[in-house]
Amino acid sequence: MFNHPNAELYIPDGNPIDEALMRTTHLAIGAHQDDLEIMAIDGILQCFRIPEKWFSGVVVTDGRSSPRSGVYADMDDEAMMKVRYEEQKLAADIGQFGSQIMLGYPSSAVKDAANKLVVEDLVKILNLTKPMVVYTHNLTDKHPTHIAIVLRTIEALRQMGKTNKPMKVYGCEAWRDLDWLPDRLKIRFDCSDKPNLQEALLGVFDSQISGGKRYDLAAMGRRVAHATFFQSHATDTTSHLSFGMDLTPLIDDPNLSIEEFTKDLIHQFEKDVIEAIRAAS
Repeated sequence: MFNHPNAELYIPDGNPIDEALMRTTHLAIGAHQDDLEIMAIDGILQCFRIPEKWFSGVVVTDGRSSPRSGVYADMDDEAMMKVRYEEQKLAADIGQFGSQIMLGYPSSAVKDAANKLVVEDLVKILNLTKPMVVYTHNLTDKHPTHIAIVLRTIEALRQMGKTNKPMKVYGCEAWRDLDWLPDRLKIRFDCSDKPNLQEALLGVFDSQISGGKRYDLAAMGRRVAHATFFQSHATDTTSHLSFGMDLTPLIDDPNLSIEEFTKDLIHQFEKDVIEAIRAAS
């Protein structure tokens, strides 16, 4: 069905593939196993136990290069890939995803702009699911594979027919948060609901947590911190908050430069900082 031999498609409730993909309303495209649960928690919560909404996840890389220690220390790359796939499937079960796709590419293939196989697969997924909302990495993330994923995702979305394009496309937080974005440009995701579910979703990635990366604590802590530090002159209205940037203009206008779009966001931040300094001087 997909280009790479390591690709897998998992349907937690066992529905037929076509039906499972077509019911998708919210789709997340991430680089690594556990990225979806960190960056696209809004989509997971929006769809959890809501009959007319279904979340589907796409993880593009294979997890082979994951750091490992403890019981995972002696695993070779093939064994590590299997562990990472199983962890992602367990998260899909807990979050009651409509479907979970693992495309199985090495990071090197994703970062190679000349390799069009990733984009081909993403176009196929987008046309099969026709989601209303798409979540992916943000354009200012500091992980190079995350940047490659958002670029491949935008390229794939730009190849969709106008009638099939999602209503909204969001770039979400992972390796660099979006607290710096001016408030008027922040997409605010209220993640106050079901913190127990959120913790469970993050906790299944034991190979990473045991490997010394406490993504579970860090992701939940960032959501709490955002909720508290979002407004300086008002009491908190949420207990957990996540931020995104609106990438929809890049899909609506295929001629809009991704570099110029990103530079403008940074310029808006610069402008706000300088204006605040001048106002207090």
